[in-house]
Amino acid sequence: MLYREAGDFKTSYADDNQTFPIRFDRWRYYAVLAIAFGVIPFIINDYWVNAVFLPFLIYAIAAIGLNILVGYCGQVSLGTGGFMAVGAYACYKLMTAFPDISIFIHVILAGGVTAGVGILFGLPSLRIKGFYLAVATLAAQFFLVWLFNRVPWFYNYSASGQISAPERSVFGIKVTGPETEAWATYLFCAIFVFLVAWLARNLTRGTVGRKWMAIRDMDIAAEIIGVNPLTAKLSAFAVSSFFIGIAGALFFSVYLGAVEVGEAFGINKSFLVLFMVIIGGLGSIFGSFAGAAFLVLLPVLLKNILVGGLGWPTDLAAHLEFMIVGALIIIFLIAEPHGLAQLWRVAKEKLRLWPFPH
Repeated sequence: MLYREAGDFKTSYADDNQTFPIRFDRWRYYAVLAIAFGVIPFIINDYWVNAVFLPFLIYAIAAIGLNILVGYCGQVSLGTGGFMAVGAYACYKLMTAFPDISIFIHVILAGGVTAGVGILFGLPSLRIKGFYLAVATLAAQFFLVWLFNRVPWFYNYSASGQISAPERSVFGIKVTGPETEAWATYLFCAIFVFLVAWLARNLTRGTVGRKWMAIRDMDIAAEIIGVNPLTAKLSAFAVSSFFIGIAGALFFSVYLGAVEVGEAFGINKSFLVLFMVIIGGLGSIFGSFAGAAFLVLLPVLLKNILVGGLGWPTDLAAHLEFMIVGALIIIFLIAEPHGLAQLWRVAKEKLRLWPFPH
């Protein structure tokens, strides 16, 4: 009888409008934060950080950014990999040009640079939408990858064309470079995930989020009731690109350490983040986390079972992974278009009414 509103009354408008109005939801949220920041850093090792936690945290940020654009504002985008590349290369240039500034500031500034690029490539959304906008953002993906490959200034005229993250510390603890502690990199990314999720949650519940959803549902009706399509769409592109740029900066500096743009931020990256949003659930912050967790844990699980347990070849297991992910996307689009987030909402509703029939 834990998940009930009975006796959970409110005495002010602020209490009634809080993010988690049900007490059980609030305590569950606090428990997750306590485990994430007070337990996991003390029990993880390098394998768990590199194989599970860092990819999950970074992809969750990218999925939240894309979900704001696609799920909340209804603007199709296939350029996520290119915008992550902008964040990565902006972070690299800032780290090499201003070595005395904190890496924390560099990551945020890289997100700001990506937001500016996102606004630039979001301008076509004022005239086109749907499939045509998807093609425009896909063109942005290929253009950005080509730009970072062809202009040597972006990779500081390196002969290999790769960019490598210099060693940087936060309060004397290394978070980038070859010699880092597992708990330090985890906490560094977890702080960004918390800030991004908190900001996204408040934006989507406020005036800005309501404008995005009005544009998503029917842009002509939204304009009639006073929503400015220009500011609504471009603000969605800016916020989405800001989050995706932060994800790209963390993906380069903390997770990989050295990247080549064609391999790390190709079209496959754009589709991967889009699949996370589709499986997790459009228009849901929780769905972004659920989709990222699903598509990060699934390859690890399959590799341990098929390769480690059954002795299958690695390439065969990789192909099977693609088949399973594709089948799941089709199943979700047909059976449950709102993804894992909708399944979670249904489960909570049944829990609220249990043991009475729904």
